[in-house]
Amino acid sequence: MSRRTRPEMIAETRAKLIAAARKAFGEEGYAAASMDDFTAAAGLTRGALYHHFGDKKGLFEAVVREIDAEMAARLAAIATAAPTRWNGFVEENIGYVGMALDPEVQRILLRDGPAVLGDPSIWPSAAGCIAGIRANLEQLQADGVVRRDIDADVTARLVSGASTDAALWIANAEDPAAASRKAIPAFKALLEGLLRKH
Repeated sequence: MSRRTRPEMIAETRAKLIAAARKAFGEEGYAAASMDDFTAAAGLTRGALYHHFGDKKGLFEAVVREIDAEMAARLAAIATAAPTRWNGFVEENIGYVGMALDPEVQRILLRDGPAVLGDPSIWPSAAGCIAGIRANLEQLQADGVVRRDIDADVTARLVSGASTDAALWIANAEDPAAASRKAIPAFKALLEGLLRKH
């Protein structure tokens, strides 16, 4: 049996802490999640948490990054499976709004995330999201699908803002499923306003 290297042990420790914290944050919420409980669940100490993440907030940020990366991969798969670039663009953006019904996304990203990390529009992942939307819009404009008289960067920011706000509204609604049923058709109609009139 080969001995694990130091980088492998560090990666394993980080993964254990993230997995335990993700479970605790998802089930109990950020405020109620006990560092002692989830470090014990990971078979580690508070010292390991402080060493790798600085504090509970640093660990929460790592959990948010992990969930965000998984969401991005799911949305990319949705876009890739669509029959056209436009359909992919619409389905990817609607898919994000629909993910507000996922209990883990709802609790960690959309309820606790803004309270702990601040405005989602300034999270590091937001810039990548806007860049992806802008690139899609520019290609759709070049293809003659989306109107050319609108600025792709501004439009990307507006689409991102609308989808984020819709997701936050759904996650915090008294009846998230009912809110989603209202939000998705309205959001789709907004996107369809980008289409070039033939």
